[in-house]
Amino acid sequence: MKKIVYILGFFLLITTLQSVAQNPMGRIQSMGRMGRGGASAGKDSLKHRDNLEDSITIRYRYLDTTRLMLLDSSVTDFRKRFPVPIDYLNLSNLGSAAKPYDFNPRLISGWDPGFHAFDIYKFKIDKLRFFQTTRPYSELGYLLGSRAEQIIYLLHTQNIKPNWNFAFQYGLINAPGYYKNQNSNHNRYSFNSDYHSKNKRYSLYFIWMGNSMVSNENGGIKSDKNYIDDVVTYKERTTIPVQLGNYVQAGQSFLNSKLNTGNSQKESTFFIRQQYDLGRRDSLVTDSNVVQLFYPKLRLEYTVQLNSYKYKYYDTAPDTPMYVKHYNFLSTPPENFTIEEKWSEIINDFSLYSFPEEKNPQQFLKAGVSLQNLTGNFSDGKRRYYNIFLHGEYRNKTRNKKWDIEANGKFYLAGFNNADFDLYASLKRYISKQIGYAQVGLQNVNRTPSFIFESASSFSFGNQPSFNKENITRLFGSVENDAKRWQLAASYYLVSNYTYFYDYYKTGQSSALFNVLEVSGQKTFKISKRWNWMARVQFNQKVGNGPVNMPLFFTVQRFGYEGTLGYANLVFAGGIEARYHSAYKADNYSPLQSQFFYQDQETIRLKLPDIAAYVHFRIRGFTTYVRAENLNTARIKDGSFGWTNNNPAAIGYYYPGFQLRLGIFWSFVN
Repeated sequence: MKKIVYILGFFLLITTLQSVAQNPMGRIQSMGRMGRGGASAGKDSLKHRDNLEDSITIRYRYLDTTRLMLLDSSVTDFRKRFPVPIDYLNLSNLGSAAKPYDFNPRLISGWDPGFHAFDIYKFKIDKLRFFQTTRPYSELGYLLGSRAEQIIYLLHTQNIKPNWNFAFQYGLINAPGYYKNQNSNHNRYSFNSDYHSKNKRYSLYFIWMGNSMVSNENGGIKSDKNYIDDVVTYKERTTIPVQLGNYVQAGQSFLNSKLNTGNSQKESTFFIRQQYDLGRRDSLVTDSNVVQLFYPKLRLEYTVQLNSYKYKYYDTAPDTPMYVKHYNFLSTPPENFTIEEKWSEIINDFSLYSFPEEKNPQQFLKAGVSLQNLTGNFSDGKRRYYNIFLHGEYRNKTRNKKWDIEANGKFYLAGFNNADFDLYASLKRYISKQIGYAQVGLQNVNRTPSFIFESASSFSFGNQPSFNKENITRLFGSVENDAKRWQLAASYYLVSNYTYFYDYYKTGQSSALFNVLEVSGQKTFKISKRWNWMARVQFNQKVGNGPVNMPLFFTVQRFGYEGTLGYANLVFAGGIEARYHSAYKADNYSPLQSQFFYQDQETIRLKLPDIAAYVHFRIRGFTTYVRAENLNTARIKDGSFGWTNNNPAAIGYYYPGFQLRLGIFWSFVN
């Protein structure tokens, strides 16, 4: 709680200092302006504020791109503000382990610790936005859900000088949950800055980022009875016995963030990138001033990145039957049972860029070499590893905006991941107004299985066999038309030596080749001037005996009103949203390793589609989301009404009953 208070205090201090800097002596902004006669407008202190004073030009881009983008102010899609995507499942509580419904292998070569169940909640370097803004800009977000579920989001960015910007973000997710011992408490923060010299030759990028994921694990509800349908005894779901942490008293406190039985995962990043350009200077003369230009021909880049990772499973009072049943090597785990692993990583990279076309910075060729040093701390001591790898990239977004070409690759010359590589190539072309953009591409990855599959890992139980490198090829294509609001996409995977978990902690590798085909489409149909129907469907098909579980069919349907309701400053969306997937043998989940694992014995079926009603609206910079979710859980059983018709999320895990969520997001110019 102290950490939250410090963060909020820091954010308010920035806002206050900025306000004072722009309004010295506490005067309002209209003071000091000149009147008609040219005298000081001191008598205008009660004058109404000029709306143009709040105008702002703000754009952003990601670290390895040059494309500037605008902020999205639409309100229809709640998932743009909510951390769990619509096509993901989680273990019945916000902040719990999550995975997508489709096939999602890791398509990155090189060292990987192997913990990804909480990735959707984390801040990541490749998703971090570098802003350029003419005025200080802030966002405040607060979402309150049933059972004290809360999300807090803060963003502040401003240009210290026209060529120097910084941005600060903070995010909190806290959810006690509807079942015993499943409360989550995630904290994320990032501070990033980019500086460009006045002569436009030198650039500096800085990132300081951290993620702290704390999630208690209950192992799912016990399976000795049908607790879900016993609505007389267990109408209140917190009374249902669970497999881990059953001793924990159910609570709904915002401060309930203690780790009783579950996982703690902490990651931090310190990143500095420096660039120096060689090229030609030029200038553009206008009626009022002279604009200095610079066209780079060659760029030198040096990057240093320091990362730390801490993974821990902790159980205050182990429930022996759960461990004996599923982890037979833990017949009598001690009190305060702990499994822990820590890593430190240092990456030094030197790269060169070449710009073939002088006036198109979005066309370049890049080549570089990196040295990666790794130190792992385990229960039996410390180990050190290293990697040396080459990487290259070519990008070309043509000036007429019709072609977008991207190709990149990475190859490991020596070290722990020797002979790993990954390749990616895509070609995107604007076809016409009727068709929009078409894209085709190819990926191929040859990678050492994640470190959690190594016997040296603290989370690897028993002596592991020597696994071969995974090899995954992906062919993909898409056609999208934003103006007409439709898109089609397909991916075809060819997989060999796929590494996986089964039986809670055991590991295996599928030597047989198997294929996965995914085809998806989305279209918004205009029913009338303001009423729209959005339909999204996806088909997944596995060919072969690969250890992969996916539903054959997944769909999201949304029907609602989108308009202004006759008010110029109002953007409104309201309607019904539903999602559904076909029955399938879903992955199970291992709490000790925070891993989803393959099983082929039990099938989960939805009783009804997940249904939500929503009202979203925006008035200027103020956006509100009101949602009634899991309406499908309503039923009358044994003469009693309740929200007890719960859909399964995974084996032993059920989504909660009725949930009411209220989200408020306020963006403002300081």
